[in-house]
Amino acid sequence: MSNTALKKIEDNGERLSEPVEKRELALVSPEAKVPERKSEAKLGFRGYLRLASISRVIATLSLYLYLDQYDVHVKHQKKRLGARRAAAYELTRAAVFGEWLHRLRFSILDAFLRVLRRFVLGGAKTQLENQERQAVWLKDKLIELGPTFIKIGQSMGTRADLLPLPFVKELGTLVDQVPPFPNATAHAIIERELGRKISEVYSEFDAEPVAAASLGQVYRARLHSGEEVAVKVQRPNLEATIKNDIFILKRVAAFAERFEQLNENADWAGMLREFDQTIHEEMDYVAEGRNADRFRENFKNWANIRVPEIYWDATTAKVLTMDFIRGTKVTDLEEQERKNISPAKVNRLLIKTYLKQLLEDGFFHADPHPGNLLVQDDGRLTFFDFGMVGRIDSELQSKMIDAFFHVVSKDAAGIAQDLINLDFLKPGTPHSTIKPVVERMFEFHFNLKLKDVNFKELTYDLADVMYDYPFRLPSNFTYIMRALMTLEGIGIITDPEFNFFETAKPYAKEFMLKREGRDFRKLFVDKLMGRDEGGKIDWNRTWKLAKMAFKTVLNTGQ
Repeated sequence: MSNTALKKIEDNGERLSEPVEKRELALVSPEAKVPERKSEAKLGFRGYLRLASISRVIATLSLYLYLDQYDVHVKHQKKRLGARRAAAYELTRAAVFGEWLHRLRFSILDAFLRVLRRFVLGGAKTQLENQERQAVWLKDKLIELGPTFIKIGQSMGTRADLLPLPFVKELGTLVDQVPPFPNATAHAIIERELGRKISEVYSEFDAEPVAAASLGQVYRARLHSGEEVAVKVQRPNLEATIKNDIFILKRVAAFAERFEQLNENADWAGMLREFDQTIHEEMDYVAEGRNADRFRENFKNWANIRVPEIYWDATTAKVLTMDFIRGTKVTDLEEQERKNISPAKVNRLLIKTYLKQLLEDGFFHADPHPGNLLVQDDGRLTFFDFGMVGRIDSELQSKMIDAFFHVVSKDAAGIAQDLINLDFLKPGTPHSTIKPVVERMFEFHFNLKLKDVNFKELTYDLADVMYDYPFRLPSNFTYIMRALMTLEGIGIITDPEFNFFETAKPYAKEFMLKREGRDFRKLFVDKLMGRDEGGKIDWNRTWKLAKMAFKTVLNTGQ
């Protein structure tokens, strides 16, 4: 690395010299708390105007999604009204009259909301058209609000479990259809960051960007040494913009916390902390380069996986120079077929890499949208953009492996306990009342063929349970679930018969056997040598693993 580049990296502050492990997205066990980033921003007149604009978009979208799922809400409310009425009959006439008034108010509000829903969503014939129109409105508003909200929109565009399909499709265009910023500004940033003129660093440099994203844009160039490279440049004034937006969003989240119903099924404050952490990571291109190097090292023995090389003498916190790699998007089926590439094989390879990342490495690419994945002509899969990565500590990883073990072995009681262990329930929730409900739900799904089960169906089936019981998505699972939902979305596009569980099953078994076998060998040897500290061998679990291993060997040999 040149002295100039080193000086530029050092000039960006002590934060760049911290170990990578400290600055990755730490997806740890629920007991470990992620420190909240302190913000010194203050709302002036313009800040309040921006707060109003942001609140309007959030309120409009919330109303729209509420109306879209209105029948589910009404079903839950009617169930509660029935219970209240039955309880009132056990009391006094005044209580019964009070409940009658309550039901009357509910009926009036219900009639109003149904009229409003028809006006906003339209009837059965116009609902899809209205959804498409609303989706375009939301995308345009997010672009208008800037980088922070474009990034949030990209995340929302992977959540087919939460948003109607037209929203998912429209927000998916935010991956590669973001308006670029002026080339002159980009050139000035590059020269200021590298301390040299563009012509001194690159022998070629394209006049227009090849891609524009939420946080930066990319140019094709060539180094004087001959390598063809991609140069990523960060958007101007990005840090100040995001800092102010995070401050405003914290105000909105604090307001939402006053209303218990808004926080029953999601840890919004925790999710915002995770977003704050990860988006600041994404703004540091030195950290991104180190993440890419680490990911490449983890897959060094996988010939079918490629990660661009980072050119450190032309990289700083705001400029990243790496290999320019051509390829086909994982979702471009026609081009893959033209090149005799099997989309189904590519998808299976993608799933296998993520199981390795989650269950073996404890370090994963947290933003696997189609813009960050290319298939080369020889079938190799290339990963890009390592600004958003996740790190899973050994405790959480062990709990996740337990959950995979119970899913594969169709152990409904084990899955119920896994949800408790992974903090999917509010603190203080009586486990005795929850476990039977979860067991019944998963036993129903286990009676289906594995290929007939998917994340989205499970999410819809959970809707009633989520209302009646205090389930919530823990913040340390935000990006794991986002990655898994994105992978399932890619899988459905690339292979209509795709099912995540069915595809993941053999690979999950392989990684579970590898991990559990290693742990068992250590525990067994420790016991033989008298080194154990009271640990017990779970012989029932060991017998299940042995059977699983035997079946796996038989299937491999066929």
